[in-house]
Amino acid sequence: MDIVDLRSDTVTHPTPEMRAAMAAAPVGDDVYGEDPTVNRLQEMAADMLGKEAGLFVASGTMGNLAAILAHCGRGDEVILGSKSHTFLFEAGGISALGGVHSCQIPNRADGSLAIEDIRAAIRPDDAHYPVTRLISLENTHNRCGGAVVPLEYTLEVRALADERRLLMHLDGARLFNAAVALGRPARELAAPFDSVTFCLSKALCAPVGSVLCGSREFIRKAHRIRKQLGGGMRQAGILAAAGIVALETMMDRLAEDHARARKLADGLKQVAGLIVDPEPATNMVFVQLGPQIQLETARVVERLKERGVLVGVVGSRRFRLVLHYWIDDVGVERAVSAFREVLA
Repeated sequence: MDIVDLRSDTVTHPTPEMRAAMAAAPVGDDVYGEDPTVNRLQEMAADMLGKEAGLFVASGTMGNLAAILAHCGRGDEVILGSKSHTFLFEAGGISALGGVHSCQIPNRADGSLAIEDIRAAIRPDDAHYPVTRLISLENTHNRCGGAVVPLEYTLEVRALADERRLLMHLDGARLFNAAVALGRPARELAAPFDSVTFCLSKALCAPVGSVLCGSREFIRKAHRIRKQLGGGMRQAGILAAAGIVALETMMDRLAEDHARARKLADGLKQVAGLIVDPEPATNMVFVQLGPQIQLETARVVERLKERGVLVGVVGSRRFRLVLHYWIDDVGVERAVSAFREVLA
């Protein structure tokens, strides 16, 4: 049975073109800066985001960690959202490994942080407090339904950061999904930030890796931190080659994932007992079991799996379904049919 895997866009396999590029990639020792394929990927990524330099890292978590540790010293504080990936799903790395304190403020439904909440969270110059150093935002916002954070909002945050002499980092794991949804170049969305990470291994379909971008001086610091984290991968061009193909071929088709997400949401709205919330903005669909459904969440997942459909669980009665390159229209129809059968 073919599996319709909607658990995440991290489950994507490399395309045939990526596999061919990986097999043919010229390589060198990237720790010495001598891997030509890694160097090309880093230059491409920096140029696409309008930054001076880029750094290939093993994962988005490593990219966010290296960025925050490069911006902040031990005892400094970063302001971020209570639903941010860095706070929820990165194993407390900024505190455990960097001694960086986090101040979590509530994410609004659209993924943003209220400007007044950010302003209130900035510490005064007082020996009792950690030093506020950084504001970290996320776009698209995973736990807020794949919400797209508009440029106009991030420019407001930038103005506040400049006023208070703070730095800004963007967890842009799915930044190119945001760019497609907003119809704006990714470099415009990245412009207000001092550093930006984006993932190659999610909707862009490459097998491994993320890129961290910023100024040359910032990337020099982050490169040292990558080494400390064990992120020097030597002949990493084999992996970077797939990332280059992703940047060259995957951008224009992201709109297909967004369209299929809307199609999937429309289909699931017709299934009795399912609530779609929020409306999909990009490639994610969140659904919740209504009060009339007596099945346990685990049992729903098990029965869907029996029908060849895999979904993510993000709450006691809530699921996340993520569209990606390997889900076509037939897969969308199969997912709707499976939910209908399971909940009948």
